[in-house]
Amino acid sequence: MTEKKNFEMDMVRGPVLKKMLRFSLPLMFSSILQILFNAADIIVVGRFAGDHSLAAVGSTTALINLLVNLFIGLSIGANVMAAKYYGARRSEALKETVHTAIALSFVSGVLLTIMGILGSRQILIWMKTPEEVVDLAALYLRVYFLGMTGVMVYNFGASILRAVGDTKRPMYYLGFSGVINVVLNLIFVIPLRMDVAGVGAATAISQWVSAILIIQCMRKEEGTMKLVLRELRIHGDKLIAIVKIGLPAGVQGMIFSLTNVMIQSSINSFGATIVAGNSASSNVENFIYFPMNAFYQATISFTSQNVGARRISRIDKILTRGEMCAIGIGLITGLLELAFAPFLLGIYSSSGAVVAAGMRRMRIIAPTYALCGAMDVMVGALRGMGYSVMPMLVSLVGVCGLRILWITTLFQMPQFHTLEMLYITYPVTWGVTATAHLITFLVLRKKLREKAVARRL
Repeated sequence: MTEKKNFEMDMVRGPVLKKMLRFSLPLMFSSILQILFNAADIIVVGRFAGDHSLAAVGSTTALINLLVNLFIGLSIGANVMAAKYYGARRSEALKETVHTAIALSFVSGVLLTIMGILGSRQILIWMKTPEEVVDLAALYLRVYFLGMTGVMVYNFGASILRAVGDTKRPMYYLGFSGVINVVLNLIFVIPLRMDVAGVGAATAISQWVSAILIIQCMRKEEGTMKLVLRELRIHGDKLIAIVKIGLPAGVQGMIFSLTNVMIQSSINSFGATIVAGNSASSNVENFIYFPMNAFYQATISFTSQNVGARRISRIDKILTRGEMCAIGIGLITGLLELAFAPFLLGIYSSSGAVVAAGMRRMRIIAPTYALCGAMDVMVGALRGMGYSVMPMLVSLVGVCGLRILWITTLFQMPQFHTLEMLYITYPVTWGVTATAHLITFLVLRKKLREKAVARRL
C-alpha cells in the first residue's frame, strides 16, 4: 500500500467525530450542489415551460429511482469492499476491486439506458400519470436516460474514492458538471424552447462530464488506486464480494422506490396541480435528506475500514456519532424549511394552488425527516459490518410492507382517502424500521465481536 496522500483518511485511529465531520462536509456540499442543480431543472421548466411541464418532470422521480437504485446499491458494495481492503492493507485485492467496480459501472449504465428508453412510457401509464403530462414525462425520460452510463460511472468512481476518505474531488467534479447543467438548462429551455427535452439533454450532458472527470482522476492516481483502462475487467471473486453487499442494498432501494411509485401513483390520481405541488415539496425536502445521507455514507466507510483493520471496538462510537449528526442536521433543516416553506415552494411555481398543495406535504414530512436519517445511519453501520441481507429484510418489512399495507387497506377507506393519510406513511414507517434496525444492530454486533475473539484465540 502506498503512503497516504492528503485526500486519503485513516479512519481506524484518532477522534471519530472530527474525522467523520471532515469526511461528511464535502459530501454534504456535494449533495447540496446536486440538489441545487436538480432544482434548476424543476425551476427552469416550471417558470419558463409551465405547470404541466413541471408536473411531467416531477412525476418521473420515483420511476428514475426505481430503475437506478438496484445498480446504485452495487456501488455501495464496491465502497464497502474497497474500504475493507484499504483498512486491511490488501493492495492487490483493492486494485482488482477498483477495476471490477468501474467495469461494472459501464455495464450497468448501458443496461439502464436500454431499460429507460424502451420501458419508461408504459411504466408511467401504469403509475397513472395524468394524461395531460404523460407524453412530456416520457419524452423527458428518454432523453434523460441517454446520460445514465455517466451517472453509473460517476457513482461507482465516487464510491471508490470515498472508501479511502476522498470526498473532496468528487465534490469538485459534481460542482463543475452542475454549472454546465444549469447553463445548458437556461439555453435549451428559454431561447431554444426545447421544454422538457432540453432539461433532459442538459442533465444527460452534465452527467457525462462528471463521469469523464472522475475517470481522469482515477487514471492519474498512483499505486493500487490507479485506474488503467486496458486492465478493466470483472474479477469474479471481487464481483461476488461486491454483489453480496450491494445486491441486497440495491434490491432494498428498488423496492423502496416501488412503494414510492405506489404512493406517487396515488398522488397522481389527485390531478396535475397536486402532482406539481408534491414535486416542488419533495425537491425542497432533498435539502434535509441529503445532508443526513452524508453521515450514512460516512458510517459505511468508517465501519468498513475498522472492520478491515479489526478495530471492532470503534463501531459503537462510529454509530453514535453518525446518529447524533444525522438526527441533529435533520431536525434543524426540517424546522427551518417548514418556517420558510411558502417562500421556498414559491421558487418552483408562481401558482398559489401549487404552493398550497406543496404545503400539505411539507407540514408532515419536514419536521419528521430526522427519523429517516436515524434509520439510514443504522443501515450504514450494518452494511459496513458486512451484513446486507438482514437490514434489507428488516427494511422491506418495516418500510415497504407497512406502506403497501397502508395504501391497500387504510387509504382505500373513504374517510381516510386523503393526501395527508398518504404522507403520514413516511414518518410512521421510518420510526418503526429505525427501531427494528437498532435491535438488529445489537444482535449482529455481538456476533461480530464473538468472531473477532475467536480469530484471536
